Amino acid sequence: MNLSNAERAEVLIHALPYIKKYYNKVLVIKYGGNAMINEELKHAVMGDIVLLSLIGVKVVLVHGGGPEITDMLKKVGKETQFVDGLRITDKETVEIAQMVLAGKVNKSLVSLIGNLGGKAVGLSGMDGKLIRAKQLDERLGYVGEITGINPEPILDMLENGYIPVVSTIGCDDEGNSYNINADTAAARIAGTLKAESLISMTDISGIMRDKDDPNSLISKLHVSDAPQLIHEGIISGGMIPKVECCIEAIRRGVNRVFIIDGRIPHSILIETLTDEGIGTMLL
Repeated sequence: MNLSNAERAEVLIHALPYIKKYYNKVLVIKYGGNAMINEELKHAVMGDIVLLSLIGVKVVLVHGGGPEITDMLKKVGKETQFVDGLRITDKETVEIAQMVLAGKVNKSLVSLIGNLGGKAVGLSGMDGKLIRAKQLDERLGYVGEITGINPEPILDMLENGYIPVVSTIGCDDEGNSYNINADTAAARIAGTLKAESLISMTDISGIMRDKDDPNSLISKLHVSDAPQLIHEGIISGGMIPKVECCIEAIRRGVNRVFIIDGRIPHSILIETLTDEGIGTMLL
């Protein structure tokens, strides 16, 4: 799209109130889904994050990497098994998850942010005991339930102008590592930081009253109304735990949470710096 200089100026003027709202505030972004697999979308997301950082937003990026873990398990000849949608994670599997998340995925994102002009530092939940965890369920092995968040490593990075990129591997006091659900980790981190907003990137447009009708998007949802939507089946399947994480974040002090479609290029900027927004905002 070719814009005239006047049109570009108009866009910036319209964005100014939103830039002021987020200036020097913490914005936590949970990154996953198609936006993490598609290279073009990945560049768009990291470009959005760099831009927000450069205009004074304290961005914290929290990522998972389930497909990458599955691919690596296949390469080493290890079959992936699930219980209630959660990966069974034995000792070997959690070591591979740690290698993939805290290594390959995390460092590739840090490198891409750097190439786009940003300053990023990779952290895992094990660094500075950022994410403390315990075993969630014996049947699942080394899948973790968060017992506490130490925000100091993230705050130190933000104070020095860096974008913390957090992989969701936690640990306990005995040195065991645990794979943590990225939505859960992002919600707890956002709540601990009392973030201005949490953005959860998904592969759908948001919460829909009718999943087959794109015009049925619920643009604003008060957390008190969510249980009724779950009861009615409007919020169902994998969206239930995602919405529960969003509610948890708000109850822990986050002002607002957005569920947005990460398949749309620059969806983060559209949601944060325009009047319309594109997803569902939970209040």
